[in-house]
Amino acid sequence: MSRSSQLEIGLLLFPKLTQLDLAGPMEVFTRIPNTNVHLVWKELEPIESDCGLKLQPTTTLAECPALQVLCVPGGPGQVALMDDDTVLAWVRQQGEQAEYVTSVCTGALILGAAGLLHGFHATTHWASLSLLQLFGAMPEDTRICIDGNRITAGGVTSGLDFALRLAAMLTDEETAAAIELSLEYVPQPPFGTGHPDRAPQHVTERVKNRMAPLLQRREEACRRAAAKLDQAQASQAR
Repeated sequence: MSRSSQLEIGLLLFPKLTQLDLAGPMEVFTRIPNTNVHLVWKELEPIESDCGLKLQPTTTLAECPALQVLCVPGGPGQVALMDDDTVLAWVRQQGEQAEYVTSVCTGALILGAAGLLHGFHATTHWASLSLLQLFGAMPEDTRICIDGNRITAGGVTSGLDFALRLAAMLTDEETAAAIELSLEYVPQPPFGTGHPDRAPQHVTERVKNRMAPLLQRREEACRRAAAKLDQAQASQAR
């Protein structure tokens, strides 16, 4: 299906995000015909990614138009957003009217905290997959998970795969295939250790140990967000 109408896609920016979670999909989205891509944050000042790269928002939460596609990346900065009612309210508002609600890596936890994954199958980075259950989602250990209009991608590099799949859904397979070719996307990982089911045990343990402090903070933040979400839902049910 080719689109003649203008498509509005928004990617949430936030301090300490993993820039490849955003940059990979953006490379694809900007090549979809008749598409505006927005980088959205509270202010227009540059923000810093988790590796120190400065990223420039193009619009604010308040001024962002209604989006057909909402995309939320992940990264260490996701932890702070779990307690940010302003951001979660914007994600919820945009997600409730968007044609597709999507995420890369731990951006899925932000969707969960906004109440957008309850009852849906979803995926995220393997080290945080179990946390999706706190938000009523059903975790799937897969690179791309599609459930209705919810599309969640696994770890950092899955953003390209997800975006190409979505490009085909928004247009047609030939258009998406042409984008894949233009990017010369022929991944050949040199070590083949990109998931615990492929990595030697000692490599997996090394990564888990390095990530342990972040994972602890992430779990605590997710539990706080889930409790707040449960309270809000209980209040609405009264």
